[in-house]
Amino acid sequence: MEDTKDSNGAILKDGDSAQLIKDLKVKGTSMNMKRGSVVKNIRLTNDPEEIECRDGKSTLVLKTCFLKKV
Repeated sequence: MEDTKDSNGAILKDGDSAQLIKDLKVKGTSMNMKRGSVVKNIRLTNDPEEIECRDGKSTLVLKTCFLKKV
């Protein structure tokens, strides 16, 4: 299986924290995630270009090209 890497090439693992490097609109809601926001306790998916995280009660799938490992 291919390693999941952030925008800088650092390898991401389950439970890591990552920081957004760009403002992102969340599909299906009016919510925006601001640049610099930290998502904690990420989960890897079958796709090495995506991770799952929780924001409040909702689960989000984020592209790793918009993340930087903290």
